[in-house]
Amino acid sequence: MTSITPENMFSLFTFAATVSLLFNSCYGFYPKLLNASFAASESDWSPAGATWYGSPTGAGSDGGACGYGSSVEQAPFSAMISAGGPSLFKSGKGCGACYEVKCTANSACSGNPVTVVITDECPGCVSESVHFDLSGTAFGAMANSGRAEQLRNAGVLQIQYRKVECNYPGTTIAFHVDSGSNPNYFATLVEYENGDGDLSSVDLKQALDSDYWQPMQQSWGAVWKLDAGSRLQAPFSIRLTSLESGKTIVAAGVIPAGWEPGKTYRSVVNFNA
Repeated sequence: MTSITPENMFSLFTFAATVSLLFNSCYGFYPKLLNASFAASESDWSPAGATWYGSPTGAGSDGGACGYGSSVEQAPFSAMISAGGPSLFKSGKGCGACYEVKCTANSACSGNPVTVVITDECPGCVSESVHFDLSGTAFGAMANSGRAEQLRNAGVLQIQYRKVECNYPGTTIAFHVDSGSNPNYFATLVEYENGDGDLSSVDLKQALDSDYWQPMQQSWGAVWKLDAGSRLQAPFSIRLTSLESGKTIVAAGVIPAGWEPGKTYRSVVNFNA
């Protein structure tokens, strides 16, 4: 039987302390978890197909199925837009959503992301689960400098995409009153929403002293309507709820008394503002 000497006791104590230190250090530090976190930030990109339409340096069609009209050519959209296949267009509920897209599958691709807004529908874009039919301008923006035409000549690309928040600095939400609106029927195009960019619901409140919100129906694209069946009392406040985050804002009194069909009225609010 081996006797325990003071020297042996010191060695055992040193060994135990070393094991404890190593255990606690490993317990508090997870290199694999750090790598997983980094991988997660990289893996938020998903595959999609991409084509382009319209003129090579244009904005696709004139506004398309969302109803934005000539706004697609002007700031802040600035022709950086896309028609979306069914999974992006979402029967119009996807209008206004912002995405980053990038390509690496062609030698002309820069690999750098560009941001586009869904402003149109591509009902035949079903060869992939997600498909962007980009404006010629947006498609070319994915190319290396001086190689936009070469990239457009590729025709069809496999790209990567991810949804991002819309950000229109200094721009408030605009309400363009539909030309068919009348004292008993009100419809408006809603555009330039920060954040989600797309909307799940829109409500209208008549007169500033009313507490009753009436739900509007999606008419088509980004146009929402209220068929009251009786004379509407302006001014109107409009409440917007974003599609994914569920955030709500109110544009109080944004549609004034004496409003006119065809006119655009600017709010003083925006999401994330």
